[in-house]
Amino acid sequence: MILLTSKKQLLVWILPFLVLVLLFFIVPLLYMVISSFSNGGGFTLGHYQEVLTSSYILQGFKNSITLSAVSAIIALVVTLFAVYAMMRFSEPVRERILMVSNLTSNFSGIPLAFAFIVLLGNSGLFTLLFEKWGIDSLSSFSLYSWGGLLLVYIYFQLPLSLMLLYPIYYGIQQQWKDAAALLGASTFQFWRKIGIPIMLPGIVGTFSVLFANAMGAYASAYALTGSNYNLVAIRIGALLSGDIFAQPELASAIAVLLGVTMVIAMLLSEWSIKKTRRNL
Repeated sequence: MILLTSKKQLLVWILPFLVLVLLFFIVPLLYMVISSFSNGGGFTLGHYQEVLTSSYILQGFKNSITLSAVSAIIALVVTLFAVYAMMRFSEPVRERILMVSNLTSNFSGIPLAFAFIVLLGNSGLFTLLFEKWGIDSLSSFSLYSWGGLLLVYIYFQLPLSLMLLYPIYYGIQQQWKDAAALLGASTFQFWRKIGIPIMLPGIVGTFSVLFANAMGAYASAYALTGSNYNLVAIRIGALLSGDIFAQPELASAIAVLLGVTMVIAMLLSEWSIKKTRRNL
C-alpha cells in the first residue's frame, strides 16, 4: 500500500514534466514532420525532392556542416590546453573560472553579434584602432564574412567546451600520474599512452555536442549576415518568415533533414565512443 502511494505521488510530480515535453517537443516535432509531407492538404514527397535537387539548399547544408565542424574542432583543441592549464590552479580559482564560463556560455544570439559588431564591425573599436596603427591585415578583416562567422561561433563554443571537458580532466587520477612517473614515463608519455586514450571517448562526445550546438545556431549568424550567407538555419528562417512568400512546408522538410544530419552525427559519435572504449 505504501509502495503504491509512493508511485502515485511520483506520477503526480512527473506529470507536469511529461505534459511540458509533449506540448513543447513531441507535438511540434510531429507537426513539423507531417507538414514536410503536406501539400495543400495532400501527401507529397515534392519538398524533399526540391531540397535534395536544389544546389542552393545543398550549399547551405555544406556551409553549415563545414562551419560547425571547424568551429567545434578549434574550440575543442583550445579548451583541451585551457583545461589542462586550469588543473594547475587551486580549487577556488577553478570554481571561479567555471562560474565565468557558465555565464559566458549564455551570452549568445543577437547580443553576442552586437558585441562583435561594436568591436570588429566596419566602424568597430578594434577595426578603427588597427586602421590607425597601420595594421592592414587586421583592419581589412570583415566580420560579415565566413571568417567573421567562424570567429563568433568559436567564441560561443569555447565556454561550453570548457565545461564539458573539465569533468573529463578531473577524472584523471593523480595516482595514475605518480605510478607512470615511478615507472620512468615522462609527462608526454603519460598523456599519449594513458591520459588521452582514457579521455578520448569524452572528447568525441564533446565534439558531437559542439557540432550540434553550432548546426542549430541561428540568431548570431542572422544578426551578422542576414540572408547574405547561406546557412541551413538562416534558410529555414527565411522560408518561414517569407523573403518573397512563406513556404513553411519546405522549411519543415529542410528542418527534418537538418535533424537527420544531427542524429547521424550523434550516432557516428556514439559508434566512435564505443569503438574507442573497446580498444582501451
